[in-house]
Amino acid sequence: MLGNEREKIRHMLVIQDLQGQRTVVLQEATYSLGRHPANTIVLTSRSVSMQHAILLRVTVPQTDQYGFQIIDGNYKGKGSTNGLFVNGTKCFSHNLRNGDVIAFGGNQAQAKYYAISNLSEQAFYESSDVEDLSGFLSQQASPANPFQTLAIDPTFEAASESALARLASFPELIPNPIIEMDFEGTVTYLNPAAALKFPKLREVGTQHPILTGLLGAVNNLEKNSFVREVEVGAEVFEQSVLYLPESDLIRTFIVRDITEQKQATAELRQRDRLLQAVAEAANYLLREMNSETGIDRALAVLGEAAKADRAYLFQNHPHPATGEIAVSLRFEWTHSFIQPTHHHWQNQPYQASGLARWHTVLSRGESISGLTQKFPVAEQEFLIRDGIQSLILVPLRLKNELWGYIGLADCTFERHWSRHEESTLLTMAASIISTQQRQQVEEKIRYQALHDLLTGLPNRLLFNELLSKTLPNATRNGESLAVIFLDLDRFKVINDTLGHTLGDQLLQSVTQRLKDLLRGGDTIARWGGDEFTILLPRVHDIEEVNQVAQRILQALEDAFHLQGHELYVTASLGIALLDDNSPDAETLIQHADAALYYAKDKGRNNYQFYSVSLSAKNPELLTLEKSLRYALEREEFTVYYQPRVNIATGEITGMEALLRWQHPEMGLVAPSVFIPLAEESGLIVPIGEWVLRTACSQNKTWQDAGLPPMMIAVNLSLKQFCQPKLVETIAKVLEQTGLEPRFLELEITETTAIENLSFTRKVLQNLQQMGVYISIDDFGTGHSSLSRLQLLPLHNLKIDKSFIQDLTQDVKVAHIIKAIVSLGHSLGLKLTAEGVEKEEELEFLKSINCEEVQGFLLYRPLSAKIATEILESKRPML
Repeated sequence: MLGNEREKIRHMLVIQDLQGQRTVVLQEATYSLGRHPANTIVLTSRSVSMQHAILLRVTVPQTDQYGFQIIDGNYKGKGSTNGLFVNGTKCFSHNLRNGDVIAFGGNQAQAKYYAISNLSEQAFYESSDVEDLSGFLSQQASPANPFQTLAIDPTFEAASESALARLASFPELIPNPIIEMDFEGTVTYLNPAAALKFPKLREVGTQHPILTGLLGAVNNLEKNSFVREVEVGAEVFEQSVLYLPESDLIRTFIVRDITEQKQATAELRQRDRLLQAVAEAANYLLREMNSETGIDRALAVLGEAAKADRAYLFQNHPHPATGEIAVSLRFEWTHSFIQPTHHHWQNQPYQASGLARWHTVLSRGESISGLTQKFPVAEQEFLIRDGIQSLILVPLRLKNELWGYIGLADCTFERHWSRHEESTLLTMAASIISTQQRQQVEEKIRYQALHDLLTGLPNRLLFNELLSKTLPNATRNGESLAVIFLDLDRFKVINDTLGHTLGDQLLQSVTQRLKDLLRGGDTIARWGGDEFTILLPRVHDIEEVNQVAQRILQALEDAFHLQGHELYVTASLGIALLDDNSPDAETLIQHADAALYYAKDKGRNNYQFYSVSLSAKNPELLTLEKSLRYALEREEFTVYYQPRVNIATGEITGMEALLRWQHPEMGLVAPSVFIPLAEESGLIVPIGEWVLRTACSQNKTWQDAGLPPMMIAVNLSLKQFCQPKLVETIAKVLEQTGLEPRFLELEITETTAIENLSFTRKVLQNLQQMGVYISIDDFGTGHSSLSRLQLLPLHNLKIDKSFIQDLTQDVKVAHIIKAIVSLGHSLGLKLTAEGVEKEEELEFLKSINCEEVQGFLLYRPLSAKIATEILESKRPML
């Protein structure tokens, strides 16, 4: 660099006048010299009294250098008053040489011209402030590096009018580089700007990027000119090329330097790629049911968009051996030619491995970015081992803790990461953390949906799932299995007499005894109430099951001591074995239930195996099912209405239609008894249509009476929902009753919604197009997640009353409800809480912005008459 600096010819003008001595560095293409009224020499000043001379920068023929020519007067040919004297000789123009002295008509104002090389850039600019320039230049020189001056043939440019016109012409004065080349590839002309910008152009010739390819290009031209972009090192120029066949010349003109423009365009394109990558990655993170698959795909999209060689995700955790904070590589994407490093980055303790700085910086929420060679030595060892030349890391913070970090690495070159790339990583980090938070909440919700909150046991949904998974293994291994239904005898008496709190404690104690006696692979679940189910896999003979059943009965013989009470309970057990009579999960459960019924019928506190002779249904249920078949035509059904209330205003916003059966002999039959019978027998379809018609008709009646329009909600069972003409039936009912679709809300359970997700989506989309609203009922008791339900066109989410009942007893339930409300809102759903019975429950729901509530605290289910009276009492006064 220093050598190239010293090769340059430096041009200076040392002026001596009444103001003293000063040095002017000559770098421009042209200068105007004049005399100020104070008798001082000035260059290019508005206060010049007259233009004495002009200085023109001229290219020295056959060289990359330039010199200066001084001309008396101005461009228009008007000479100076006193004349121009160079070295004591009067002249019209003169090619200046090093040491020339210029006088302006007297001794009071003169200037000395210097053109020297072998002078550093710093010394060149320092010279303008030195009084004794000759002495200063002598100090800078040395015998080994003597000064060189510009050798100019004084006759190279005649001082004629044509010469002056040439010197003052556009090519010489313009700041844009102009180059001319003949058809042999020889550079014939460089203007001063070209000589300055491309000092090695004559030497390199057609190998120089400015001239590369021009000879071949002009031979194939249809026109005599074209424009192209050309790169010279790190700079990019727009070059205009003119082919002059009549002069045997190719003239090029550097129109402009477009380096910054190209860089800005490249940055914009890269930013757009990164923004698109963030959106695509966020979509993967949200859409993928498996969060690990989502993160893998997100990192791949990010790495490719950033044109990186690696994209990482690291996670912090306690070291498995020492317990100290360590880090492991959880996810990694690499280019095809880059070797994965997953095995290098497992269980690395921050302190011992020399990465403590990373933990400190990232814990503060700051990023780490830079070239490997600039990192501390201990960190360099890790990065060099993986071939990394540059790295950027941003933190992943979960609950104000450093959960981990993600990053990009380049193994190809030393890359300086842009702010767009850092912003993209930070945005990606936020998306990944949101995914982790959602996953944790969904895991809690799933646990709640699959476990009994009181006992912590699997519930019936999880039991069915485990049973369905165990069956294929048993069949494949030639083994059997057993399903046991267990019902506590006399539990209802204890619960009703001593209270629900003691009853709950008794259930927990029973659970613990049963868990203690079962084998390692056995599963016990709470089916509901005081019923339990037990799965015994890998059964080889019936004696194994007999022993388990006997141990269960024996375990319950000892008294339970709770709250000063000595309590005794026994159990009845029904057992079904996997065999030809009970070949699948549904049949096994049905047969175990049937065996339980007969165990109770035989005096309780015993167990019974299912056999074909027990296949007859419970006689009481048979009688009830027979009556159910005639209940509709005998008009034994009625619809009650439970108001739905806006929690903020207290206004009734809708009614839920609830079916009631008044049996002529048995009285009011609980829906939990007859609804399953109706579902199993298929009677639920005509009964459900009757409920729908009655509810729609009642809502239209209220509207016709001038009451404020509101929503009527009707439940659809699984069998109703799956009937092929459901949409047509609903449309027909709405048409016949005259109710607008927007005032009807259909409620389906989670289980119904996910039974066949594609079928459900199609049906709900048809209903939505009709204008009907859709609600998920009893949310939290089914086997689903919001990430799956978001695929459906839903409007409302009803939180199951089991959550509300446990709200004031279990703080974890409050967190789950809050999470459900938050996630529901994020999906644009309204939230309704069912089963609100306490004031503190209402206040909590209000605090978390749950919109609507139902429950005994506000209104019990009402007959149509009483519901009408309440609505009338709340009619707005005109």
